[in-house]
Amino acid sequence: MTKIVVTGIGATTPLGGNVRDTWAALNAGKSGVQTLTHPWVEQYNLPVRFAAEALVRPEEVLERPVAKRLDPASQFALIAAMEAFADAGSPEVAPERFGVDFATGIGGVWSLLNAWDTLRESGPRRVMPMTVPMLMPNAASAAISMHFEARAYAHTVASACASSTESIANALQNLRAGKADIVIAGGTESAIHPITVASFASMRALSTRNDDPATASRPYAIDRDGFVMGEGAAALVLETEEHAKARGAKIYAELAGGGVTADSYHITANDPEGRGAARAVALALQQADATADDVTHINAHATSTPVGDIAEYTALKRVFGERVNDIPVSATKGATGHLLGGTGALEAVFTVLALGDRQAPPTINTGTQDPEIPLTISDQRLPLGDGPQLAISNSFGFGGHNAVVAFRSV
Repeated sequence: MTKIVVTGIGATTPLGGNVRDTWAALNAGKSGVQTLTHPWVEQYNLPVRFAAEALVRPEEVLERPVAKRLDPASQFALIAAMEAFADAGSPEVAPERFGVDFATGIGGVWSLLNAWDTLRESGPRRVMPMTVPMLMPNAASAAISMHFEARAYAHTVASACASSTESIANALQNLRAGKADIVIAGGTESAIHPITVASFASMRALSTRNDDPATASRPYAIDRDGFVMGEGAAALVLETEEHAKARGAKIYAELAGGGVTADSYHITANDPEGRGAARAVALALQQADATADDVTHINAHATSTPVGDIAEYTALKRVFGERVNDIPVSATKGATGHLLGGTGALEAVFTVLALGDRQAPPTINTGTQDPEIPLTISDQRLPLGDGPQLAISNSFGFGGHNAVVAFRSV
């Protein structure tokens, strides 16, 4: 079976404008969650007044002619992809052998709703002609494809919070099938908008700790009360091992497997029995030619919702049995918030870096851990050991979407 490897990583997140700064802040136990200062928070009297906004704004990075033609979600995506491609050594590859698989959960919500405001206030002639290309869910994938002249394919997944993990799994399949030599895969989101904040708050999915934003995202805590919205993007350069070695590329890790399933259970809630999620883990391990006993680290979805965290634990127990309690687990949304469609790609980057460092990043804000979820977590880095490492990264989304990817150390 063709081996697929990670040769470049990029990110722009609530913790930093690049991978290096984000990883350093994560391991230092910092939080990217802050009180929102936008006038619309007061204007609409929003019940939740904090989020994890990207630390570096895209207009600080992109040239203005580029930025103005892209929704913020696509801006973040392009920034992350550019960093990942440069990190991979800006490889020379035939355009027809270069693919893009970039995801989003919501897409260009800012472009859509800004255009609606313009229409209501100023009439149709003032609506920007680029509105539709900016709001389309495929806009980020298209922007990356055009920037790098990647013509093998430009694919978009929209599977809620499982989106970018599914994109990585799809890239694995396409590379193994010989459809490309290199793929930029990842995900993006920029949906911290009054309508989405109000909507998530209305369904009681968000934490309401307005008085303590930095500790509001509390994975596995006995008093967890909801997730925290985040924004940003992350990207991985994936290629066949043969192609990577031929050009002398550095290799971070092997992308060994990916599993995608559906719960078909509820429009928002996870299957409390964890059956679909467990199957996704099992499929990822099967593709990796590995067993549950080989797994040495888990980056969990762990959104800090009362029902979601326990459902994921139930799924993991289906696969690992009681051994799951002894595997070092990182629940990084405590620091980054939840990047929705971009979260899986960011956590895949964290998983790759954890394998390289042989240390799992900390889980912050847990405080008193829920006794019903007795996983091995810590607010400090956890050692992974010296031998071969196999890690999984989980993502689960509204609508019952489950996606899991497995990475192996090199």
